[in-house]
Amino acid sequence: MSENPDFPRDPLPWFARPGARAWRCAPAPADVRDFHAALSGYAPTRLHELPELADELDVGRVLVKDESNRLGLPAFKALGASWAVHRALAGTHGPVTLVTATDGNHGRAVARTARLLGQRAHVLVPRGVHPEAVAAIAGEGAEVTEVPGAYDEAVRRAAEVAAASDALLVQDTAWPGYERIPGWIVEGYSTLCAEVDEQLGVQEPDLVVVPVGVGSLAQAVVTYFRSRPSGHAPALLSVEPESAACVLESLARGEPVSVATGDTGMAGLNCGTPSTLAWPVLSEGLDAAVAVRDTDSARAAARLADLGVSCGPCGAAPLAGLRAALSGTGAHERRAALGLGPASVVVLLSTEGSAANPSATTGAAAC
Repeated sequence: MSENPDFPRDPLPWFARPGARAWRCAPAPADVRDFHAALSGYAPTRLHELPELADELDVGRVLVKDESNRLGLPAFKALGASWAVHRALAGTHGPVTLVTATDGNHGRAVARTARLLGQRAHVLVPRGVHPEAVAAIAGEGAEVTEVPGAYDEAVRRAAEVAAASDALLVQDTAWPGYERIPGWIVEGYSTLCAEVDEQLGVQEPDLVVVPVGVGSLAQAVVTYFRSRPSGHAPALLSVEPESAACVLESLARGEPVSVATGDTGMAGLNCGTPSTLAWPVLSEGLDAAVAVRDTDSARAAARLADLGVSCGPCGAAPLAGLRAALSGTGAHERRAALGLGPASVVVLLSTEGSAANPSATTGAAAC
């Protein structure tokens, strides 16, 4: 692929780790998929094949996993929230308030789960979440508290709120002492990967590209594709906003670090600290990480819309990241690091539909 003037950055924010495809870990529990399949309204989300993008990127096939309608919500988050709440409430009786912090989609998924189970929800949102996204959470019957700070501050406040009696913190990031429920959320996301496998049939992906906030979805993706004992192992590429590239920065330093975050239309990826549960998996199993600008994700979202795929900026980040990686100075080396050739099969995980992100310019609902 020739250089693309849309990506003039030199150097591109990029990290590659040779040998990641040889790393192996334990799989997610096998009963997660059966649990989701039994839920009312469950159906596998679409896997779109886009030959126009395959031609553009000089690969064999490009497929987009479209999470714009997952269990009646416009993002993938219901997979994790439903499984985690199911596990957490097993054997319990009486009312409970589910508490979480969110940039949008996770909070709405927790609120929807609570409503379906006849429970209460209290959702804390940081600054920058669009009023329509806040209204959607409230529309599920949740109490919503707006926090005048960044995502990490909202998470801290949610933990304080959940310390009260009859409350349960359902947070999709982990820290020392709080890892069991985030672990169940990650397990829930494995259904998305299992669907991709089934939809591809006998053919296996050569590259899977995943957007990253705190890293929980990426943890699920790495776990799924690195838990196979033998056979083909795809390359795995993570994509973050340049203004909140906590996983890329942590990979570059060789240890988990927090970064100051700025404003971004990729609001659901606007996270400054990797999940402690995700970090050991990402540090070993990711092949590469890249960071992109808001203009990159907006351009990718527009391209996907032209091709009939509804997605917000977070959902478009994988295409934006792969375009950036395969363009400009160093593109040949980055293509080699990802093991891409003219027959390669690429899967992009589009984590949200356009309905999840009412305004990409002001900061909207999360991925």
